Amino acid sequence: MKYYLIAGEASGDLHGANLMKSILKEDPEAEFRFWGGDLMQAVGGTMVKHYRDLAFMGFIEVVLNLFTILKNIKLCKLDILNYQPDVIVFIDYPGFNLRIAEWAKEKGFRTHYYISPQIWAWKEGRIKTIKKCIDMMYVILPFEKSFYEDKHEFPVQFVGHPLIDAIANHTQIMPEAFKKQHELDDRPIIAILPGSRKQEIRKMLEVMLTVVDAFPDHQFVIAGAPSQDADFYTPFIKKQGVHLVMNQTYDLLSLSNAALVTSGTATLETALFKVPEVVCYKGSYISYQIAKRVINLDYISLVNLIMDKQVVTELIQGDFNTKKLKEELAKITDSYTRAVMFLDYYDLEKKLGGKGASEKTAKLIFESLQ
Repeated sequence: MKYYLIAGEASGDLHGANLMKSILKEDPEAEFRFWGGDLMQAVGGTMVKHYRDLAFMGFIEVVLNLFTILKNIKLCKLDILNYQPDVIVFIDYPGFNLRIAEWAKEKGFRTHYYISPQIWAWKEGRIKTIKKCIDMMYVILPFEKSFYEDKHEFPVQFVGHPLIDAIANHTQIMPEAFKKQHELDDRPIIAILPGSRKQEIRKMLEVMLTVVDAFPDHQFVIAGAPSQDADFYTPFIKKQGVHLVMNQTYDLLSLSNAALVTSGTATLETALFKVPEVVCYKGSYISYQIAKRVINLDYISLVNLIMDKQVVTELIQGDFNTKKLKEELAKITDSYTRAVMFLDYYDLEKKLGGKGASEKTAKLIFESLQ
C-alpha cells in the first residue's frame, strides 16, 4: 500500500516515525511519501518537505508568511495527485492539514487523522470540516473521545498517547558517560526546554536564563531542538553555568532534577519522565491578546488539562518574569512539593491509557484498507 503522511512539527515527526514503523509491521510492502522530519526520514520513503520550513508560530507570523503557506498547500495537492496514495494520514498540524483534507476528500482519497486537532481548546467550529472530510480519527487524550462522541456525535478511536511508547522505548544512558560527554559536573541538573522554533526559543531563553545566578548549586542545560543548528544557541550558552545538549532531550530529562519548559508537547514528556517542572509561555503581544479571547481553557499545559487541575505551575505572558520564575523554581526543588507532584504524575500516566498507540493506529489504518 502507498501511504502519504503530513506532519508539520517536531512532535509530529516523532509520532509519524513511530507510526510508520508500526505500519511496516502490518504491511511490510508499505511505501511512504511524507511531509515531516529527520525521524520519519530515518524510517524510509520520500520526504517532500521538512517541517522546519512549515512551522510558523502565532497569528501575526501566519499572516506574514501567508504566501509561503499557500504555496506549500498548492505543492502538497499536486504531489498527492501525482503519488495517488491508498490513504492520507494527517498528523496534528490542523491549519494546513484540514485544508488538504477537504480537498483530498473531494478527490476521493481516504483520509485518516492521527492526533486530533485541539478543537476542544479553540476553533470548535472545525468539527464541521472534520465530520465532512475525515474518514477515521485517532485521538490520544482520554477526554477527546467524550468530546467527539458525546458532544458532537462523531465516532473516534482512543488509541492512548504515543509518548508513552516513545519514552518506554528510550534506551537508558550511563549518567557518568553523559556528564563527561557534555562536560557536566555532579550538581543537580535543571533542564531548559525552550521550544523548537527560532522566534519562540529566543523569547523564552531571554527570560529563562535570568534565573541561573540564583541557583549556584545547580547546573542549567538547554535541550537543543532537532530543527535548529548548535550554532544558533551559541549566544545563549556564553552565560557561566549554562550548557547545551543537542538532540538528546530524553537523555537529559532522564537525569534532570527539575525543568523549565515551554508550553507544548514537552510539558507532557517532562511529566512522563517524572521531572518537576515550571511551564512557561510568552507570545507576541497581539498574538496573546487574540489567543486570550478565542481560547476557552483553564490551563495551557497538557499535564494540567489531562488531570483537570493544577499539577504544574504555568507562567504565562506577564507572569513569565524573573521574579516569579525564581519563586516557582525554588518550590519544585523543595522535597514536599516534589513528592506531591510525583503522585500526580503517576496518576497522569494511568489516564493516558498505557502503551501501544502507534501499533493500535497502524493496525486500524491497515485493516480499513483491506
